[in-house]
Amino acid sequence: MFKNLKYIFLLAALVCSAQCTVQYSMGGANIKPDVKTISIEDFPNRAPGGPADLGQFFTNEMKDKFQSQTNLTFVEQRGDLTFSGGITDYQTRPVSVGGDQTANMTRLTIRVHVKFDNRKHPDNSFETDFSQYEDFDSNKSLTSVESQLVESISEKLIDDIFRRAVVNW
Repeated sequence: MFKNLKYIFLLAALVCSAQCTVQYSMGGANIKPDVKTISIEDFPNRAPGGPADLGQFFTNEMKDKFQSQTNLTFVEQRGDLTFSGGITDYQTRPVSVGGDQTANMTRLTIRVHVKFDNRKHPDNSFETDFSQYEDFDSNKSLTSVESQLVESISEKLIDDIFRRAVVNW
C-alpha cells in the first residue's frame, strides 16, 4: 500500500512540474517563457550632486544584475522588458544628534525614478521612485566614504527594482 502511495505522489509531482509555465532563474526571477529580451537605457544623474560617473555606474550595475540573474538577451531598445529613468535625488543630512547638539551620523540618500515596461504582460509594468540610504560617521568626510556608500546603496536600489520587476514580491 505505501509503495503505491509513493508512486502516486511521484507521478503527481511530475505532472505538476510538467504543467509549469514559468521560467525560474538562480536569482529568484519569475519570468514567463515568452519574455526573451531586455533593454536597459542609461540612467543619467539628474540630481544636484553625486559623483560624475554615478549614472553610468548605476546603469552598469543594473545591467550586471539582470545579466547574472536571468536568462534574458540584452537588446539596445524595445526589449520585451524595458527599463528607463534617472537618478533624481542625491543628498546628505544629519540623522542623529549627540548631547552636544552635533550630528553623530550623516545619511546619504539616493532616489531613482524607474519606468518599467513589460511589453508581453503590460499589467506588470510600473513607473515609480525607489529610494535607499546608508548612514556614516559624521567625523568622516563624504568623499572618504562616498564610493563605498554609492556601491551599497546602488545594490539595494537595484535589488528593489529587480524584485519589483521580475520576482513580483
